[in-house]
Amino acid sequence: MGDSQVFVIVAIGLGAIFAIWLIFYFIPVGIWFKALVSGVRISLLQLVIMRWRKVPVTIIVNSLIAATKAGLLLNRNSLEAHFLAGGNVTRVVNALISADKANIKLDFQTATAIDLAGRDVLEAVKMSVNPKVIDTPSVTAVAKDGIQLICKARVTVRANIKQLVGGAGEETVLARVGEGIVSSIGSALSHKSVLENPDSISKVVLEKGLDSGTAFEILSIDIADIDVGKNIGAFLQMDQANADKNIAQARAEERRAMAVAKEQEMKAKAEESRANLIQAEAEIPKAIAEAFREGNLGIMDYQRYQNIKADTRMRDSISEPPGSRSKKGIKDNDKESF
Repeated sequence: MGDSQVFVIVAIGLGAIFAIWLIFYFIPVGIWFKALVSGVRISLLQLVIMRWRKVPVTIIVNSLIAATKAGLLLNRNSLEAHFLAGGNVTRVVNALISADKANIKLDFQTATAIDLAGRDVLEAVKMSVNPKVIDTPSVTAVAKDGIQLICKARVTVRANIKQLVGGAGEETVLARVGEGIVSSIGSALSHKSVLENPDSISKVVLEKGLDSGTAFEILSIDIADIDVGKNIGAFLQMDQANADKNIAQARAEERRAMAVAKEQEMKAKAEESRANLIQAEAEIPKAIAEAFREGNLGIMDYQRYQNIKADTRMRDSISEPPGSRSKKGIKDNDKESF
């Protein structure tokens, strides 16, 4: 046998092996037989078509087998459609089996909708069976007596299957619980009553229906810790007193500034009046001289004018105190002599 014949035989053998592998790849006889003995009715042609559509035959068949063994009737076309839509077939089937065993109403359409919405439907079913405990951050509130309380709570929630699509998440639940705690403490007359009965906070918060529109159902709210903080009422009163003091000081300063301005204005007016008076008195001698020149004033008239001035000075000296009277008289005499 020549080398060419050996090469042909080897090539034929490799071709046959490749052909057999190709046949068994597109015709998964092993998976078909596994489904057959498990009670799942599916034809080889359907498996071949699934291969051509690039659908994982193993995942679909194993999911059908698991559902059938659990007593669930699922449609192969529905599983394929869910996979092609980007869903997780295995997780959906496991969630349906878990919900059925736990007597939780969950149909295939709801499960696939939850899965395609980006939520873990299997985790939601587990949370419905085993509720989850969420610790809230520290919530600070002030009672009516002005005492600050710092509260921490533990919220036990259960997944609400019907609200998983479009329902709010854990952050919303925590925010609503914190709001309810602040409202409950704020309505208390004294912080002592809250410390004596912390369960009153839980009752008030639960009555508000905080889980409305969320993906969870609140089972209980337990107060884990309450600490007494600052006396906010005293701080507010001190701040108010300081503010009132500053306002009063500002108003007093404003009144003082207005009084000073008024005094300065009066002084200015007095100085102006005095200057006008001095200017007017300076015009009197000129007027007398002019009257003498024009003949409107005689010697007797001038003498009567001098007598009136002397009489006026005498009355002024009588009305003044004795000490100032002598000094006044001296000054007047000096003026007259001059």
